[in-house]
Amino acid sequence: MTELFDHRQVRRSFSRAAQHYDSAAALQREVGARLAESLDYFEDSARNAPPPQVIVDLGCGPGHAAAAMQKRWPKAQVIALDLAMGMLRQTRANTGGRLPAFLDFARRPAPVCGDAARLPLRDASVDILHSNLCLQWVDDLEAVFAGFRRVLKPGGMLLVSTFGPDTLFELRGAFSEADAAPHVSLFPSIAQFGDALIAAGFKDPVLDRDEFTARHDDMALLMRELRTLGATNAMQDRRRALTGRARFARAAQAYEQLRGDDGKLPATWEVIYAHAWGPPPGAPIRVGGVDEVQVPVSAIKVRKRS
Repeated sequence: MTELFDHRQVRRSFSRAAQHYDSAAALQREVGARLAESLDYFEDSARNAPPPQVIVDLGCGPGHAAAAMQKRWPKAQVIALDLAMGMLRQTRANTGGRLPAFLDFARRPAPVCGDAARLPLRDASVDILHSNLCLQWVDDLEAVFAGFRRVLKPGGMLLVSTFGPDTLFELRGAFSEADAAPHVSLFPSIAQFGDALIAAGFKDPVLDRDEFTARHDDMALLMRELRTLGATNAMQDRRRALTGRARFARAAQAYEQLRGDDGKLPATWEVIYAHAWGPPPGAPIRVGGVDEVQVPVSAIKVRKRS
């Protein structure tokens, strides 16, 4: 499969952004708070079950969600997993050293460097797999969800959010007036997201979407905010040279046509949320367009000859 994203660029961008990420991450915090509300479903579904033992925060960023889940389940092992070493250093700074009061005598989230497409985790080892605004950077959702299913325990919870295709459509349209090169990454639709979950065999998927509109004084400020977040264009076929002044000016002029009555420029962010459950052993999974069933050897009955 041809890779859509340059993952070295993703890693570099988020590592560089780590130290100042929180200063521009108001939307990410709001989406994370809405996503966290769905954690109540895990507790509702497990009233007579023990609390989670292993929780993974995939694409943990500076570690705030990992810390919140460690607070909620202080005896759990929370793994804060990210592709960018800069983010993991920030996670360690935010959750290490002298522990906050709520983490006294409890575990700290464990920072782990890893790729969503190749999770460094054992099969059926995770009770909750949480990921806030990370999956928009993956190339093959079905393959990634198959990996998620592999590491989730049967009945474990998958809880994720991602950006949808309407994200920054205004900026994409403005740059299309300047040249034909992609300047804004393309993200999967809610239908593609749901299809990938079903193909991977997850049980009872529930999807929802929100649309947020931020307002900016000019396009340059929006671009600066994106760089602060590390959310720069990571498409493989992006323009590798700097955007020239003439191209930037043409794009900015096109964007000006959208300036509202409040004197601001709109920037839309489409957010997709999903939660689903790990299926029981033996449920089919779609691999390369074919349904496969994996059955543990221990479940195969052997008839003894008399």
